Amino acid sequence: MSGKNPGMDMAALSALAEPNRMNIVELLRGGPLTVGEIANQLGLRQPQASKHLKVLSDNGILEAKAEANRRIYKLRPEPFQALDSWLKSFRHIMEERFDNLEDYLRELQNKEKQ
Repeated sequence: MSGKNPGMDMAALSALAEPNRMNIVELLRGGPLTVGEIANQLGLRQPQASKHLKVLSDNGILEAKAEANRRIYKLRPEPFQALDSWLKSFRHIMEERFDNLEDYLRELQNKEKQ
């Protein structure tokens, strides 16, 4: 994924922020589906589903494979691996902050006891 931070693409995150698109991603976790199947399962009109699928595809979240006269959509693993790496980079920082907070609270408790 591209962007300032090598691990995270803000356009992809923005694409996922729309509820219908997030529902499509959740649905595709179960495996590849056609536009019609996605539209039916989510209660969307097919043109509406196609528009959301285009945004997700343009942002590298999905890939489409043509099969006869149908397009089969599936999730691409790379954006989710990048998101996972990006989130892991925060885990260390947060753990450190919690440790500092714990030390500070212990210090306050000790002062109260004196």
